Amino acid sequence: DAKTTQPTSMDCAEGRAANLPCNHSTISGNEYIHWYRQSYSQEPQYVIHGLKNNETNEMASLIIAEDRKSSILILPHATDTAVYFCAASDTVPGSAGGAEHKLPET
Repeated sequence: DAKTTQPTSMDCAEGRAANLPCNHSTISGNEYIHWYRQSYSQEPQYVIHGLKNNETNEMASLIIAEDRKSSILILPHATDTAVYFCAASDTVPGSAGGAEHKLPET
């Protein structure tokens, strides 16, 4: 499985789009890029995945670089604090990095 790396944390404004990067430079041709979201004391929840093409669903968009060595998860409207994990695997998520997405306190 490819090794993935992400920033430790990122802040964004509530209601604004958040772009979360993931590097996976050792990904193989048959490995999917998976993203999961985990809120405090909750189980991880599936967000989106893709192989080569950009993907969009009701929760997010996934932009995959042409060389597949990196990707960006786009959350259209940040609403809460959660950890977003990217993973690369041909079947299920393998080694994952995590980035905490935090809203500023008001």
